Amino acid sequence: MNSDQTAQPAGTGPAVAANHSQRGTQPQPLAHQAIHDSVVRILEQQQRGALLDVPAGEGALAARLIAAGFAVQCCDLYPEIFCLADVEIHRGDLNKELPFGDRSFDYITCLEGLEHIENPQQAIREFARLLRPGGQLVVSVPNILNVEERLKWLLYGYTSHFKPITREQVARLRAEYGNREEIAAHVNPIGYSELRYILEKNGFQVASVHRDKPKAHAWLYWPIVALIKLIARLTPRQKKAERWTGELASKEVLLGGNTLIVHAHLRNVS
Repeated sequence: MNSDQTAQPAGTGPAVAANHSQRGTQPQPLAHQAIHDSVVRILEQQQRGALLDVPAGEGALAARLIAAGFAVQCCDLYPEIFCLADVEIHRGDLNKELPFGDRSFDYITCLEGLEHIENPQQAIREFARLLRPGGQLVVSVPNILNVEERLKWLLYGYTSHFKPITREQVARLRAEYGNREEIAAHVNPIGYSELRYILEKNGFQVASVHRDKPKAHAWLYWPIVALIKLIARLTPRQKKAERWTGELASKEVLLGGNTLIVHAHLRNVS
């Protein structure tokens, strides 16, 4: 990456200083370690370049990507929780315009972000604005379409990651997270189909889909998995292509763990 390609904030002021009492402490992953491991494996195979990590949390993923050779900038709704020393952190809301100029980055990572915000479509639009043509996005969402979650939806009317949020629970989250309940509250269920639609609508092409880890005790669900796969196999070819049947019955989606990780490229459009 050339020095003149370094991403610059645009229109919303300089980087925000994080809480100095936390600076220099070891950042802890707010996502499961297996998610970070999968994302690092994906990006280690790519050319190095300018990368935006949003939401950055405490900076655990950013630290690994910096060590891998990427020029990382960080952004979060709550920059005061950021711990990584000598790294700028910008305040930004994924529901709104982020504080960077057009075509600033080669890569964007967005882990544990879309399910916490009101408007995931706005976030994906911003990613398309911020990435250079051919840029790459790695985004994660809770996997609400694995076989276990499909059964829970049938039995309970909600999945593990998107339980009803009562007023009492909101009050507990606010107390626990210092009025930053967005860090913990999952408010927007996004399955593979919705995510792929939003990505394609904004000029992205899905390159690959990954799971954080295989579903534990998957053998318990094999009779149901076998039925789903049989129905998928018997689906007419045209309908299968139109409904993304193969992807929805894949091991990454159907037998995936808690999290679905999607790697997408921004098409070279003017």
